[in-house]
Amino acid sequence: MTDRTLVLHPDLLQPGVQPSLRAPEARLQEAVGLATAISLGVEHAEVAAVKQVRPATLIGGGLVERLAETIAEKKIDVVIVDSALTPVQQRNLERAWQCKVIDRTGLILEIFGARARTKEGKLQVELAALSYQRSRLVRSWTHLERQRGGVGFMGGPGESQLEIDRRLITERITRLKKELKQVQRTRGLHRGARQRVPYPVVAFVGYTNAGKSTLFNRLTEAKVLAQDQLFATLDPTMRRVVLPSGQTVILSDTVGFISDLPTDLIAAFRATLEEVLEADLILHVRDIAHADSRAQEADVKAVLGDLGVTENATHLLEVLNKADLLGPQDRSRLALRDAGKPPAVLCSALTGEGCGDVLAMIDQALSAKRVQRTLRLPVSEGAALSWLYDHAEVLERKDDDLVACVTVKIAQPDFQRYLKLFPELAEQEAEFPEDADPLESAIENQLHSG
Repeated sequence: MTDRTLVLHPDLLQPGVQPSLRAPEARLQEAVGLATAISLGVEHAEVAAVKQVRPATLIGGGLVERLAETIAEKKIDVVIVDSALTPVQQRNLERAWQCKVIDRTGLILEIFGARARTKEGKLQVELAALSYQRSRLVRSWTHLERQRGGVGFMGGPGESQLEIDRRLITERITRLKKELKQVQRTRGLHRGARQRVPYPVVAFVGYTNAGKSTLFNRLTEAKVLAQDQLFATLDPTMRRVVLPSGQTVILSDTVGFISDLPTDLIAAFRATLEEVLEADLILHVRDIAHADSRAQEADVKAVLGDLGVTENATHLLEVLNKADLLGPQDRSRLALRDAGKPPAVLCSALTGEGCGDVLAMIDQALSAKRVQRTLRLPVSEGAALSWLYDHAEVLERKDDDLVACVTVKIAQPDFQRYLKLFPELAEQEAEFPEDADPLESAIENQLHSG
């Protein structure tokens, strides 16, 4: 049975506080979307202007009473307050309304808990939830007091149930952090293995429901869960894809960002976001048709900034998704508005429009990071030639009887790996002066080695 839910967005009109880029109605709509993401039945939703924050209830007494009547009339089971509530405020509102009250942090934790699939994701969610729960433990019910005698450090009066709960939660948090460190070490080993393969990594970031997973599926022909709802993707997914130049890259689909993301969740998902920090390119996917696209862009860039990725980072690219929802006038305005800014690709992950341009943009950005090299090696070295075709862009190849002269564009780290994998070829190459005849040099090297 679906819980009947009331969603309230308190519009805090405090002096000296910078107003949000997002309209209160849009914030309310997002909160409703979060509620429906975990199958809550929203019976009533409204924005309430709050001129003065009340320490006891956040909102004014008159509003509390009016909503109490609505809650009773509509038989509401859960009230979602789209703001951060202190433990005392949450408890007082539950008493006044006689139903469960969840703030924005609690709601996002509920969603993350329902969606996490990998071991790391589950550990991260539980860690964040316990940190949140520990702050909710307040001395509000005297019947929870349980006296237990003791000596020494236990003390005479004993330990209350509240203190027991807090201690148990703290112990569990300590164990979770140890488990998470082990998972992070495993992820680091996997990342090291990918670096040895190696393929460049392109990480998708963006506001939740911007269409990252749909674009990921379109480019990789994968079947990652992609739904028109908030936080459809939580656990990172990686797939290989071949670019127009023939180079192979790894695309990484990550969790979506959201405004006012709980601090505990930012810390808990640090390991997941490390995939973004380690990426060769970061693809910022925006829902360009959304009314609050600019505000969403600011929220994503704020989170990236916290991670150390600046707005002017050369490896940060932009994809304007959901072009299928734009009319001709919107497209014209978009072209004028973004004139003079770094180039961005307009696409529709749903219809496929512009997706080829996205791959071309990735290809071009990675190509700019590669250096051009002309390598001379015996045509009999099939393994080395195959490796170059897999890890570099082959611009030209000229074969003589015994020598292949291959001009490639290759990333400097990849070139160093080539030299380590095929050291005998590196030595041969060093013996080829620019004006030497490669065929004569190859024959001479083979005679010496014979």
